[in-house]
Amino acid sequence: MLATLAEAASGHLTGQLPTHLPAQLPAVLADAATPTASTPRLVLAAVLGIAVIVALIVWAKMHPFLALVIGSGVLAVAAGTGLVDAFDSFTKGLGSTVGGVGVLIALGAIIGKLLIDSGGADRIVDTVIARTPARRMPWAMALVAFVVGIPLFFEVGVVLLIPVVMIVARRARMNPVLVGISALAGLSALHGLVPPHPGPLLAIEALGADVGLTLGLGLLVAVPTVVLSGPVLAKVLARWVPLPPPTTVLGTSGDGASAVEPRRRPSFAVSVLVVLLPVILMLARAVVEVAGQVETGWGGVLEFLGEPLVALLITTLVGLLAFGTAVGRTRQQLGDLVGSSFLPIAGILLIVGAGGGFKETLVSTGVGDVIASGISDANLDPLLAGWLVAVLIRVATGSATVATITAAGIMAPIAAGLDPAHAALLVLAIGAGSVFLSHVNDAGFWLVKEYFGMTVGQTFKTWSLMESTLSVVALVAVLLLGLVV
Repeated sequence: MLATLAEAASGHLTGQLPTHLPAQLPAVLADAATPTASTPRLVLAAVLGIAVIVALIVWAKMHPFLALVIGSGVLAVAAGTGLVDAFDSFTKGLGSTVGGVGVLIALGAIIGKLLIDSGGADRIVDTVIARTPARRMPWAMALVAFVVGIPLFFEVGVVLLIPVVMIVARRARMNPVLVGISALAGLSALHGLVPPHPGPLLAIEALGADVGLTLGLGLLVAVPTVVLSGPVLAKVLARWVPLPPPTTVLGTSGDGASAVEPRRRPSFAVSVLVVLLPVILMLARAVVEVAGQVETGWGGVLEFLGEPLVALLITTLVGLLAFGTAVGRTRQQLGDLVGSSFLPIAGILLIVGAGGGFKETLVSTGVGDVIASGISDANLDPLLAGWLVAVLIRVATGSATVATITAAGIMAPIAAGLDPAHAALLVLAIGAGSVFLSHVNDAGFWLVKEYFGMTVGQTFKTWSLMESTLSVVALVAVLLLGLVV
């Protein structure tokens, strides 16, 4: 990839624009930011900035927020920006990104906290598991992860569902890989492909894609992706790694039930309704826009209700009632609960904001335009290019969020010339690439290893292989959708 871009920068590639790119792309690039230096220097600046970020995260073990701040400064200076102004674009991008995406992440954190603390998540899990025969349990766990994973961050979903996986495997006397991989596939697919998760939201913001359209197409991609990389693949992986049924659940001989139960738990129907409410509202908005009914009275109402901020705010208020007062919590308890939901997302917000700053630095210096021109001249499909860039950063840094941030910033100039459907598909292609090959530099790798009690080799043959399969299957689904939309 970098070699291709370097050749393009030197004028060695003279290919025409591929047919899948819009004809107006050259004009889009011409109207973008004025380059701060020559093309070879901008390519070198991009390579240097990304290399600094990777080195600081991988070798210096620096937090991604600080690595992105330093990498943005290095990129700006290397691209010809004066020292005094080196961080101007970064701070501008950080502010706009947190302003656009940060509120959505905060509202999502409140909904997830309410869902867990009220027992709503447990209700969904218990209801599905109680009605599922043992032979269908991998499919049930994939379904549970898919539904519960909509409002929950990946790490929270893992902590919530892995004890359930172990309980199910213990009771059914089955290999925990069989049910565990199915659940992890559901969580990972939602994490990489479906808003309101931070990665997709950030890519949507950076690429100017439509949230509702991306959500709808993301669900279309996620369903077959979870099926193939979850229950179907789990059968093969369970034979490769024949773990015995667990005799304990996270170090205890019991079933892992919480010692503190809420007074009342919300019903299954109410729990599912609250989880799916933002999805329903945002999809309704997308349908209204596609049908051209925005100017009608009911269409205008649905467009307003489906605005991401409005949809998540409404869901939060409904959640406060359904998961709060309805189960016996006081207003003071709810206030404390909402406050506590913000603590775990502080790091996420900082990384997302810094990623927005790095993206803005790429754009303002003209680096993004140079890379986009190189991709165009190389006759590379934008969807495949976005996936490849995300894969390279993911494998190098181990961070899905950093991979999404960097790839979205690089692909932003190309996205400006795409139609809405293909801009949404580019978000999904980048999301698919961001989960490729989780290995030893990814905290998720060690989280799964310890929870399942596997060796490093076994974790590679299960978790890492599942993530790679999920990434490739999602890419294929995105490319197929790109042929028909």
